[in-house]
Amino acid sequence: MHIDTLDYWVENLELEPHPEGGYYKQTFTSYESITDRELSTDFNGKRSLYSSIYFLLTDKNVSHFHRLKSDELWYFHGGSSLSVHVIHETGEYKEYKLGLDLEKGETPQVLVPKNAIFGSSVAEEDSCSLVGCMVSPGFVFEDFEMFTQAELLKIYPQHKEIIRKMAYEVLPE
Repeated sequence: MHIDTLDYWVENLELEPHPEGGYYKQTFTSYESITDRELSTDFNGKRSLYSSIYFLLTDKNVSHFHRLKSDELWYFHGGSSLSVHVIHETGEYKEYKLGLDLEKGETPQVLVPKNAIFGSSVAEEDSCSLVGCMVSPGFVFEDFEMFTQAELLKIYPQHKEIIRKMAYEVLPE
């Protein structure tokens, strides 16, 4: 998907800027809800069983490192492949390629487990990637945590290169 189509997708899918980078629109939220009593995650109140968004990212920005209290399943829809960068709770870093070129190691779905620190990027120049993300239990900003480079470098100095690329120097206001 060439970057010239960015305005097309933003306008026609009614996407808005996302605080972590890129553009998004919430598309579905479960009418059913759950509390943390049924789960191994702590949160206040109830959450929908799931929520889903469109997410569009270009090669000109990144989805900055952040963490959720829920699992997030990513689905490739179109355009260039997308790298999902994950620092797992164990401290292991892994790059997952979201796309349709299976011979190049891409996969059409990627699961980011709850409590992992993650972000995404598009490598192909002048391009963008359209994906879907489903979060379960459903996404709320209260369960969303952004990180600075300094915060992550204290914990994961071995991942300095990717942290400098994927984390904010200073959190946006």
